[in-house]
This record gives sequence, C-alpha cells and structure tokens, in this order.
Amino acid sequence: MTNMPQETPPARHFSAPAMPRVQALSVDDLRHCLMQGLSDFARAPLYGLFFGGVFAAAGIAIVLGLTAWDMPWMIYPFAIGFPLLGPFAAAGLYEVSRRLEVGRPLDRAQILSVIWAQRRREISWMAFVMLFVFWMWMYQVRLLIALFLGRMSFSTLEKFATVVFTTEQGWIFLAAGHVVGAALSLILFSITVVSIPLLMEREVDFVTAMITSVKAVLASPGPMLGWGIFVTLAMLVACAPFFLGLLIVLPVLGHATWHIYRRAVPAPA
Repeated sequence: MTNMPQETPPARHFSAPAMPRVQALSVDDLRHCLMQGLSDFARAPLYGLFFGGVFAAAGIAIVLGLTAWDMPWMIYPFAIGFPLLGPFAAAGLYEVSRRLEVGRPLDRAQILSVIWAQRRREISWMAFVMLFVFWMWMYQVRLLIALFLGRMSFSTLEKFATVVFTTEQGWIFLAAGHVVGAALSLILFSITVVSIPLLMEREVDFVTAMITSVKAVLASPGPMLGWGIFVTLAMLVACAPFFLGLLIVLPVLGHATWHIYRRAVPAPA
C-alpha cells in the first residue's frame, strides 16, 4: 500500500491592523481647535459643568483627605500633579464633542453608557498607565522631600511653604521637583494627547494608541509642546481657587482635545 502524498495546506497570512496615519498641525490649527472647544462647551454647558464638577470634586475630596490624615504639606505637590489625570477625566467630553460633530442627540443615558463601556476596552489600560505616572510623581515628591528636607519639620501647609520658599534646601527641592515633574508631564502628554479619543473611536490596542500619540507630537513638535504648556498652565490656574476653575477649564480643553485628535489623526480612507 503506497502512501499518498499529502498536500501542504496553503500558508495563512495575517496582517496587523494598520497604524493610524498622523499629520502635522500648525499653531492656527490649535487655535481653531480651542475655538471649537469653546463652541462645544457653549452648545452643551451642562455636560461640561458636570464632568468638570466631578473632576473638581475628586480633587477637593483628596485635599480634605490629606488634611484629615495630617499630611497638608502634600497638597501643593498633589495640586501640581493632579492635572496629569485630566485627559482621562475628559473622556465623557470627547463623546459629547463626537455627538455634536455628527449631529447625534445628547442623550444623557447613552453618553454615560458609552463611558461605562470603556472599562472593558483598551482605554482601561490607558487609565492604568496614567495612574502609574501620577503615582511616580507623588513618589518622587516624597523621595525629594526625604533627600533635601528630611531634617526639617513641617506639620502644616504654612510651615511647608516657609521651608520651601525661604531656605536653600527648599529652593533646591523646588528646582529638582519641577525638573522631574516637567519630564513626567512631557512623557504623559506625548502618550495621551490623542490616544484616549483614538481608543474611544477606533478598535486599536492601547500601545498602538500611545505610539500614534507620540507620532502626532513628533509630527509638529513646536505647536504640540506649546499646546502642552498652555494646557498645563491653564489647569494649574484652574486648580488654584480650590479646583473650582476646572468647572470651565476642563470641559473647554477636553472638547478642544477632541478636535485636535480629529485634525492630527485623519479618518482612514
């Protein structure tokens, strides 16, 4: 009995999802996106106030917690690092802008259900990345305090401010902390500036989204870094009056970020 030759099954080729295309933006593009963000906020102010209020309430609760735990000296570094979580907090605003863009009704239940559904998608991994960077920021603050201010005593925010702003060790602590903070902010901005709206709209993995975001920054480094500085300063100013400025600043910047994503990452053909 002869063995019949067996045919080798044809090779199966699997193609990886195409990397989203990015394009350069100008300062005028970013200015126009900011105007669109203001327009979206004016068209749906209650949603903006709601999502901004949730973020502000979280900040107030944490500040009150630090005070209750006798750690008021952590309020300043927390207020500096808290805006790092802004892109994730603006997820609901991206959905509002998307609906306004295509003329869909702003149904509250549907918008909240879209946000709730993100827990099972890749955006939950981005939340982990952002929280990890925020944890790194708070950890390095404690490390720098131990290195430069370890022998000094400050049980209140006022005493902490006195030590930081009136001593040589305090100035060194401020300089080192802001350099490290700027580096962490640059990293987080680069990987999130368009990644979260991209993950909400398209079926891509979070690593692809982060790479796309970095490519969008590299495609127009000057305007993008300028936008990052503007966002950072605006968020810091908004946090100053006990986070209440976030009621306006967060929704406007969140809506504007959606339009930046639209321009920086064109829809596939």
